[in-house]
Amino acid sequence: MPVLTRLLPSPVFVEIRAGALDALGGILADQRLSASGRIAVAISNGSGAVLRERLEPLLPGAAWFEVADGTLDAAVRLADEMRGGHFDALVGLGGGKIIDAAKYAAARVGLPIVAVATNLAHDGICSPVSILDNDAGRGSYGVPSPIGIVVDLDVIRRAPQRFVAAGIGDVISNISACADWELSNRVTGEPLDGLAVAMARSAGENLLRHPGGLEDEDLLMALSEALVLSGIAMNIAGSTRPSSGACHEISHALDVLYPKRSAQHGEQVGLGAAFASHLRGEYELTGLIVERLASHGLPVTADRIGFTEAEFTEAVHYAPNTRPGRFTILEHLDLSPTDIRDAYADYVKAVHR
Repeated sequence: MPVLTRLLPSPVFVEIRAGALDALGGILADQRLSASGRIAVAISNGSGAVLRERLEPLLPGAAWFEVADGTLDAAVRLADEMRGGHFDALVGLGGGKIIDAAKYAAARVGLPIVAVATNLAHDGICSPVSILDNDAGRGSYGVPSPIGIVVDLDVIRRAPQRFVAAGIGDVISNISACADWELSNRVTGEPLDGLAVAMARSAGENLLRHPGGLEDEDLLMALSEALVLSGIAMNIAGSTRPSSGACHEISHALDVLYPKRSAQHGEQVGLGAAFASHLRGEYELTGLIVERLASHGLPVTADRIGFTEAEFTEAVHYAPNTRPGRFTILEHLDLSPTDIRDAYADYVKAVHR
């Protein structure tokens, strides 16, 4: 008998609307996540103080924990501080670093986590992965994905526009990542999950073709939903495959080789997606990606984020080392540094045309 259905790992609830933050207590109670109010809330030790002052009266039974940064040590420290607290759930309130640290800490103590995003810089708000800095640089750690997602569009609108733009770059890179996965399926026989591809690529295509500017509520809604869909696609695939291909390998290489100079994740993977599409010979798609990234002020050449041609060439050559076993256009072409430099020079010429 054929399998007619499958269980899809996804959030129990997703609230994306203006004013959602002020309704956080009611949302948690309505979802039967915490009627008693015994909630642990992880915030940054900077901007989080403002949010705490605003929300503390609305969450009278909550315990507040400040997270110093997005490091593995900070995430472990958060988990240790929460032990024995008898909490119903952990709320990660902030940007990507805080949410990633909170996801890791929640996994260590066995608590469900609700991600409350204050910016939309990348798809970590719903993904089953925590990206944390460690002694070796930066690592990816598998974790349960959030049980709930809350995005207050009023809060997002007040965040620096660079964070919104970075989120768009991250989502658009899905298109390149899915193309790499399909390439691997054809060349190596790697299994492909069509549903995960459909969700991740649809999210990317929506942002690629959305005409709105960074302040438009319709674009913020579309980006919020796209980030959630990207996270669910990764849950379905059981890996980051639908959202991470050569674009992310290049970004990780920049992080490893130039840790003190790397730009925002979404900025780097957007550039990586454009260049990877060029390497695959998808010149029309490359043009569309470049046009959309540029329209939001995102970098489309390496010099825009402070890297020389030689440095970007080195990063692209090193990139396959960041994801051993993952097959993308970089592994397929196996380019020499000279080949990469020439391909990048051709890409830059095409961009300036």
